[in-house]
Amino acid sequence: MDEKNREVVLLGSWPSAYCTRVALALKLKGIPYKYVEEDLKNKSELLIKHNPVHKKVPVLLHKGRSICESLVILEYIDDIWNHSPKLLPEDPYQRAKVRFWANYFDQKIMPGTNSILLSNGEAREKAIEDMNEMLRVFEEGVKEDFHEQLYFFNEETLGLLDIVVGSSCCTYKAYHEACNIEVIGPNKNPTFFMWVNALKEHPLMKETLPPHDKLVAKIKSIVVPSPIA
Repeated sequence: MDEKNREVVLLGSWPSAYCTRVALALKLKGIPYKYVEEDLKNKSELLIKHNPVHKKVPVLLHKGRSICESLVILEYIDDIWNHSPKLLPEDPYQRAKVRFWANYFDQKIMPGTNSILLSNGEAREKAIEDMNEMLRVFEEGVKEDFHEQLYFFNEETLGLLDIVVGSSCCTYKAYHEACNIEVIGPNKNPTFFMWVNALKEHPLMKETLPPHDKLVAKIKSIVVPSPIA
């Protein structure tokens, strides 16, 4: 086995979109790896050893060295295995823009999803409104920065933003079913919705996303139920 591919291990948790990101990047690059499922209610000594600060997944182990935080891991993968397909553009300005919007997604949209799951009634309605506004800012900003092309996705290639968005949002039907609500849809954020549905058709996305029914059950176990009218 090539030296760079030796001892690549992903510590993860199957429902985690952050872990799905890393799995997608490894598969896209054709990097063989071992996957270790973590029980986050009973964290392993391996996880605590290699991520002592946050004690969270994902953690990528490469030749015994640990890399934590999903966006950091994605850039590490692109730097170490720098063959095509590239996750980030070559142009430094474009790379900076991708980093900006990936961080926006993680700092705004991902926490917004949790706000929806962990609220109900009027608070949930407000959280959904806030989410739709954040998605509007995201899609308009990305379109402006990348010359009206919302995504880099084509029939063969996923870019970093595609991986970030797809790993989180291609499972939207599971969230809608588990919560009995619609968060994203063709009438609310049509361009973003089109992007997500295109990503859903990518073979690696289909292969890597968690099973629908299993994810619905998982979300139902943590979601705050809506009050009975």
